Amino acid sequence: MKKKRMPVLFVGHGSPMNAIEDNAYSRAWSALGESLERPEAILSVSAHWFGRGTRVNDSPTPAMIYDMYGFPEELYRVQYPAPGSPELAHKARALLGDFVTVDNGWGIDHGTWSVLRRVFPKADIPLVQLSINAALTPAEHYALGERLRPVRDEGVLLLGSGNIVHNLSRVDWRMAGGQPWAEEFDQYILGAVQRRSHEDAIFYERAGEAALLAVPSMDHYAPLLYVLGASDEEDAIRVFNDDCTLGSVSMTSYLFSRQAG
Repeated sequence: MKKKRMPVLFVGHGSPMNAIEDNAYSRAWSALGESLERPEAILSVSAHWFGRGTRVNDSPTPAMIYDMYGFPEELYRVQYPAPGSPELAHKARALLGDFVTVDNGWGIDHGTWSVLRRVFPKADIPLVQLSINAALTPAEHYALGERLRPVRDEGVLLLGSGNIVHNLSRVDWRMAGGQPWAEEFDQYILGAVQRRSHEDAIFYERAGEAALLAVPSMDHYAPLLYVLGASDEEDAIRVFNDDCTLGSVSMTSYLFSRQAG
């Protein structure tokens, strides 16, 4: 029996505190989990595994990484002991190419577990994390997402976790919404996604000065490109948490599925 094609999901993860706080963002993640069909495995592309080369972890028991500093002790006590999936890791490597390195020195970071502990709180779904190669262009990140599309037909949920607008040097802790340039870029990407104009997302500099402020580094933006690459024309698009916060962070998130929940 042919398996149903699984969704692809981009989540604006924002502050690590969303992992433990009860707020509109964390509640939306929980509601999303209630609407999604349970995947057989999850392949996550997190902004926080960003560096040299493209890497994948194939440990059956991946480490949990607390890659954040200066937060309350409660956050460092969070556990998300999801099992790994060597089979999925090697499948992803086969789809992407031999340039992908197996690396279990990192693990599952907060870009992944802060979201998934809300979406699938039982931590019983096999989980693999894929790194982001800092040397690649946006078009190359998108192309890797295209290569990963077949895993959707094997019961795998592809998750991209980052932020469309992410400029920590411009954060205003007193601000509830976004600076005008942040809102402008967030709306630019929203339009590109809804029009299915992926080139406008790949060549995001078309948004002008707002793009330079919104994407000072590819780390948090690149996960969106993997998700767009793995989506297809038949997917319905659901937008949630469409909001900017702290002046310079976008929480806007997208679900691409045969039936948007």
